[in-house]
Amino acid sequence: MLEQFFGSKTRYKLLQYLVRSTGKPFYVRELARAVETQLNAVRRELELFIKLGLVEAENVRPKSAEYGASLRKYYRINQESILYPEIKSLLAKVQILGEEALVKEIKEKGGKIKLFILTGHFTNDLRSPSDILLVGTLKERTLLKIFADYEKELGFSIRYTLMSEVEFKDRRQMMDKFLFALFETENVKVVNELGV
Repeated sequence: MLEQFFGSKTRYKLLQYLVRSTGKPFYVRELARAVETQLNAVRRELELFIKLGLVEAENVRPKSAEYGASLRKYYRINQESILYPEIKSLLAKVQILGEEALVKEIKEKGGKIKLFILTGHFTNDLRSPSDILLVGTLKERTLLKIFADYEKELGFSIRYTLMSEVEFKDRRQMMDKFLFALFETENVKVVNELGV
């Protein structure tokens, strides 16, 4: 969606990755692998970001390298850039839109859902052992495809848990550690027909 606004899918993915990894330096090959794009395309976008002041570049000698080894160029998002807060805000809004679309698609195509909880990445509470808990008579193959599609858009791997209603009730009755840890973290109940 936002790649049209930015003019390039590579530009959008690279910005999204750098903003999420705030302050962490990367060399070009790392970034190309992370955003699954060709090296030259990443180099072009980085040069544009440097001109705009969004990215900083620094030459660093690898610690394991011998004396006289060549310097390696690392890139990081420039948090002091005047554009940084605006870009970060825009990317956060796009993520929220993506999450809303994900929730809608799961509810429409995922089967008979009795309990649907968002936590982890979706609530910014990474202590959670899962990002999504779905309980009911679920269409597992459909859900796996939905998750795979949205992982690319959201920019992170979705940790999901699928259970039948019987399994959920059994595990809850046994005071299952996994469920206990999940309910202890920040969460949003999208569907709650089980009265949890």
